[in-house]
Amino acid sequence: MTKAPSQSRIEITPSEHVTALTHSAPAQDRSGICLILAHGAGANQTSTFMVRFATGLAARGVDTVTFNFIYSERGKRLPDRNDKLDACYRRMIEAVRDGQLSKSISHDKLAIGGKSMGGRIASQVAAAAPDGIAGLVFLGYPLHPPGHPEKLRSKHLPAIRAPMLFVQGSRDAFGAPAELERIFGGLQAPADLVAVDGGDHSFKVSKKAPIPQEAVYESVLDEMVRWLHRSLGPRLGPRP
Repeated sequence: MTKAPSQSRIEITPSEHVTALTHSAPAQDRSGICLILAHGAGANQTSTFMVRFATGLAARGVDTVTFNFIYSERGKRLPDRNDKLDACYRRMIEAVRDGQLSKSISHDKLAIGGKSMGGRIASQVAAAAPDGIAGLVFLGYPLHPPGHPEKLRSKHLPAIRAPMLFVQGSRDAFGAPAELERIFGGLQAPADLVAVDGGDHSFKVSKKAPIPQEAVYESVLDEMVRWLHRSLGPRLGPRP
């Protein structure tokens, strides 16, 4: 069983702050990996999707940190400017590295990523300042706006040095798995893809699907953790 997340207030600017939640893995199961996971444009870190994945990862030994971007912390619906989103994510990375959150989380290997927009911002941060980022995990990467496959959001991806995992629903209007695979050849770092059969942008499947929704999420979480262990190095075990 994982315990309730610890809450931290992180100052972004002298007049702006956000809330971060640290989902710590059980000490006996800790993998030595910490994953910062950012929310998508339409819902904050307390959404069902974010909580489901953060708690599922922690239960599998991966310390997981979620946070609100400034606009969502203030209860606004319209995302901040791109540069402001980037700055907020960079500040969260600093906070994790400096031990400003829970003292119990692992710092051996730091991965970043997020749901949709949160993953895109993580990729921009890693492309601009790659040092210390061991891997990236994208949950429904927004490769392009729905209905506009020509407007790709992938120009910066070749600058990323760390291995990347893309988890994409086969029905994702923001980019199908086959569309993502077409850009992999231009990347410098290794990239892996987990395609969720019948899944949409949030991996939701039809009620008539052969696999129940909860089983879909469990399978995705298992794949994520296997990839993190394989790509970020051998299991490190509990910290002393």
